[in-house]
Amino acid sequence: MKPNRFPGYGWAGLAVIFLAEVLLFIEFRPVGTFFTPLVWTGCILFIDALAFKKRGASYLVTRRREFLTLLPVSVLFWLVFEGYNLFLDNWRYVGLPENLWIRIFGYTWSFAAIWPAVLETNELLLAFGVCRTARIRPLDFSNRVLNVFILFGAVELLLPILFPSRWWGILVWTGFVFLLDPLNFRWGRPSIIAEFRRGRLQLFLTLMLSGLICGFLWEFWNFWAGAKWVYYVPVLADVKIFEMPVVGYFGFLAFALEVFVMYHFVRPWLLKEAVSASQQLQG
Repeated sequence: MKPNRFPGYGWAGLAVIFLAEVLLFIEFRPVGTFFTPLVWTGCILFIDALAFKKRGASYLVTRRREFLTLLPVSVLFWLVFEGYNLFLDNWRYVGLPENLWIRIFGYTWSFAAIWPAVLETNELLLAFGVCRTARIRPLDFSNRVLNVFILFGAVELLLPILFPSRWWGILVWTGFVFLLDPLNFRWGRPSIIAEFRRGRLQLFLTLMLSGLICGFLWEFWNFWAGAKWVYYVPVLADVKIFEMPVVGYFGFLAFALEVFVMYHFVRPWLLKEAVSASQQLQG
């Protein structure tokens, strides 16, 4: 079989990361302000190129329309979590530009990279066969159980609004999984429940690993950035890796699951197509 080429944009992505690091080191202020979206743009380009090299398919080469659709979706979805943060007050932004329009540009660019980062990383892990053999006894979920999941997710997402507290963060990071994944399953969309029903753990595990990888890189790059976020959590707040308290890294595991279920909840409407779970996993 002829090997797939490594697309040139992958090398360009590495160059963006390297130049951003150098310019940050010499304190070139514009790069410090936009450091996080810059390095994530480079990272997404590189990851996508690796996925294409491995599989012969990727968002930017064979699913470019979907990738472009994913960018505004990522912004809108993250604004949902920003809305919840008004009630939770778990993080704040510091070092932002004074000019409102520049600040909005930075927000938009940064938020647009969130969903692509997680989904691209997951695709790369799947391409390399990570956790391919992980299996469990197939699980069957009755309609009653699915309804309980949906109700539980709805309660999780309502509590932080009705009774604001920094302690409710975990509810927001898991609520959309319980609320939306059963609906995705019922409507024939890719879902974690469908994978459990087949006895397959690969998607579940690679998504959480993707969240951990992206979370570590987010916090690593955020630590050095000029415009950045800082956290306010109610437990072990001073035990940190970079800016993130250690307990917060568990949130990245759940968040990656939410990225998946939230995107597949809207994907068929956005692309006007139905996609099966097997197509998603096997590409």
